Amino acid sequence: AWSGGKLWRRRWWEDLTTLEHGDNFYKSTLPSKNQTKLANGETEVHHRPKRGWIWNQFFVLEEHLGPDAQYVGKLHSNSDKGDGSVRYILSGEGAGTIFIIDEVTGDIHATKSLDRERKTHYVLHAQALDRYTEEALEPKSEFIIKVQDINDNAPKFPDGPFVATVPEMSEVGTSVLQVTASDADDPTYGNSARIVYSILQGQPYFSVDPKTGIIRTALSDMDREAREHYTVVIQAKDMAGQVGGLSGSTTINITLTDVNDNPPMFPQKNYQLYVPESAQVGKPVGKIKANDEDLGINADIKYSIINSEGANTFSISTDRDTREGIISLKKPLNYERKKTYTLHIEGTNTHMDPRFSYLGSFKDTATLKITVGDVDEAPVFSIDHYIMDVYENSPSGTEVGVVTARDPDSRNSPVRYFLDSKEEGVRYFRIDEISGLIRTTQPLDREDMAWHNITVMASEVDNPSLLSHVPVTVQVLDVNDNPPEIATDEEVIVCESSRPGQVIQTVTAVDKDDFANGQRFSFALPSQQPVNPNFTLKDNEDSTASIIGRRRRFNHLTQELYELPIVVWDGGEPSLSGTSTLTLRVCPCQHHGRIRMCQGEAFLSSAGLSTGALIAILLCIVILLAIVVLFVTLRRSKKEPLIISEEDIRENVVTYDDEGGGEEDTEAFDMIALRNPAAAEELKFRRDVRPEARKHCATPRSRRTKAVELDEVDVHEFIKQRLVEADVDTSVPPYDSLQTYAYEGQGSPTGSISPLDTPGTQSEQDYNYLDNWGPEFQKLAELYGEADSDVTT
Repeated sequence: AWSGGKLWRRRWWEDLTTLEHGDNFYKSTLPSKNQTKLANGETEVHHRPKRGWIWNQFFVLEEHLGPDAQYVGKLHSNSDKGDGSVRYILSGEGAGTIFIIDEVTGDIHATKSLDRERKTHYVLHAQALDRYTEEALEPKSEFIIKVQDINDNAPKFPDGPFVATVPEMSEVGTSVLQVTASDADDPTYGNSARIVYSILQGQPYFSVDPKTGIIRTALSDMDREAREHYTVVIQAKDMAGQVGGLSGSTTINITLTDVNDNPPMFPQKNYQLYVPESAQVGKPVGKIKANDEDLGINADIKYSIINSEGANTFSISTDRDTREGIISLKKPLNYERKKTYTLHIEGTNTHMDPRFSYLGSFKDTATLKITVGDVDEAPVFSIDHYIMDVYENSPSGTEVGVVTARDPDSRNSPVRYFLDSKEEGVRYFRIDEISGLIRTTQPLDREDMAWHNITVMASEVDNPSLLSHVPVTVQVLDVNDNPPEIATDEEVIVCESSRPGQVIQTVTAVDKDDFANGQRFSFALPSQQPVNPNFTLKDNEDSTASIIGRRRRFNHLTQELYELPIVVWDGGEPSLSGTSTLTLRVCPCQHHGRIRMCQGEAFLSSAGLSTGALIAILLCIVILLAIVVLFVTLRRSKKEPLIISEEDIRENVVTYDDEGGGEEDTEAFDMIALRNPAAAEELKFRRDVRPEARKHCATPRSRRTKAVELDEVDVHEFIKQRLVEADVDTSVPPYDSLQTYAYEGQGSPTGSISPLDTPGTQSEQDYNYLDNWGPEFQKLAELYGEADSDVTT
């Protein structure tokens, strides 16, 4: 039977009943028995209750447009006897709104039109209840209602329109682009989503694969230069392209990309260019361009000059932006020498495509004729730099040299010369404006300035504004006009310990003249003066001379400075001589290696005091003065009363605060005499007078006699005498005093071990080597030197 457009069929098997509606079915299962064998061999029978209903799924068509609700299916329980005692309940997705059920009959209807593309299925639950007791006659069961698809969606291209490229001159069948359409219908049901592609526009240049949607070239040798852009329309149709199917389309804009399939071409074969002869070297003088229909790097052109005549004078380079050939000048042009040049220029592609080599060579040539224009040019000097010379001291007007310049133009206009007045050297020279002869304006001195740099300018008489310049260097040649002199960079020192024949110093000479006139010097003492008793001069014949001492010893106390005139001759033509007077200084010397330096005398050298000793003495004096000032201050503070009261009424009380002399008692006596009797006699000598006998080794007889006599005096008697003098002396206060005596005697049982008191013979040894031992042994060297001198005398 037909119900809702579906065929219902009933089939009966033994105890299984199935109701089918397409895939929709209702199934009732009869009771079945299961048997289980027990351990004792008996068999147990299990009874399984009967399941009243089981549903799998129902189907409903989408987009139902009928006036009545669409019938979906029927629910039925075997407990239903048809008396209306069973009530059917429906719940789940869309229950009560989209899907309704008849509680008595169990019929399900769809009240709304459904769209499979929005929702493909609904999950529902069915239940059978006893209408009177509300007891569940069947357990709640789940079933699915699927929305069955119809062809209601056309194919679409979601990514369109498209843009694609393909190289020009591509072979037939070259893939360009693949397009894909989508269909919202169910691809698993019928042909609703089975798409077929076709081309609506773009033939015969392109084609499309009906199954894959791949677009390919359909025509060979498509030339970009002829047509660059193409528009292709692709259609997608469902239902496998059958009649009644739905379709959709998209547009693909295809552009042919460039390949190097065109050679460069010059628009014309012959060109002309005018270039003035005044054009600067390295600057552009013209342009030339070849055309190439290709694009990008396929149109890059390299230009070159292929003939030697043009390549020697001109060069060509490529402008990357404009692809023009820039012609530049390599050498100066001269209209009078060459008036025209012919250049063969070649333009070649830099990026070749071997696929199109059959089309021929990708280059082209053109001829460029350059005409040189005549320009009024400045005069040109014969050389770029003049070097001249003139002797010094030459009179004013002496010729130095000649510069020459000419007009390079064909008319050969006369030239005038003059000097650049801004230069300092102009005041020494002048130039003849017609001949270009340079002369001196005053005598030149090579020693003042050996080189002079001047600039000579030339201009045409007809056009004075055109100037040319040339540098001129004038060398002043030397003449022997300066006498030589002794070079005295350092002070000449004569050591007191110098011996006869010893070289005191080697001197050299200087000459302001150049090497040619001053390379050889001769030395001598003035012949008109008497023989010098102190020094002599030796010519070493190598442009140096040695000053040699003639005395045995020098003494700066006797004479400190000596003057020595020396005559020097140079080797010039004619030879000149000069006399220089050297000042020689005598002083004690310190030897620092081979350098001799004057030794400054120490203060109080006769007493043998060093600088350290003088500092110690001054420091002690300062300390003593500080102690004295402190002592006087303390003494004054003791004599002042601690408390002076103006209200003290004890006027008849006399107080005494004298505590005794103490240290003051010792100030009245000189205790030095009690410590050493010999010191008393020694104080009688004046210490500010330098003893003349200090340089002798033996002690004077008079001093020695007094000291011996003091040794023979009884010390006890001397002490008693001093006590008596202190007791009877009324000129001092009666202070208690304590005097100590610590005299230990004089002399030794073993005698003196000093060699100064021992008589002996003088040594014959030469003590001059002590001069080289340094300043510590200088005094010892002088003592031995004086002793030797006395013995010799």
